[in-house]
Amino acid sequence: MKIRALIEDDAEEFLKLYKRLDESGYMLYDPGERQTSVEDQKKSIAGLKKDDGVYFQVAEVDGNLAGFMAAFRGKLNRNKHSAYLVLGVDAACRGRGIASSLFDHVFEWAEDQGITRLELTVIKDNVPAFNLYKKMGFTVEGEKVHSLMIDGRPVNEYYMYKLI
Repeated sequence: MKIRALIEDDAEEFLKLYKRLDESGYMLYDPGERQTSVEDQKKSIAGLKKDDGVYFQVAEVDGNLAGFMAAFRGKLNRNKHSAYLVLGVDAACRGRGIASSLFDHVFEWAEDQGITRLELTVIKDNVPAFNLYKKMGFTVEGEKVHSLMIDGRPVNEYYMYKLI
């Protein structure tokens, strides 16, 4: 496994990964909702690379993208010490330590950047992800009630944080 920066040449494969992750039902997009073109994805990646407050790494296994970790640092004096995380690992590749490796890399980045707070949200009934986040040192801060509508029903998310 190799952890590396996302680059424009990854656009097509990354978009396919995104769509597989959407199929899990645990990401923000509903299955089939993402309508991004490869060209739009390339532009998005180029824009992310220009923002020094964005960390975006992918996990590559046997030459294929298997997961990603994104961190979005606050832009204001009062919140630039914190970053919001988004993680996705392809279902076919789970259980191989990919997520833990992605977390280790983002923790190192955060420390280098002087970031002292990491935060994320997780759908309340996504028990495997919740357990992973707890294992990685995250604590439940609160619950977002009816924050998402999935299959026509309201779903809650946990807010989680980790201080570095």
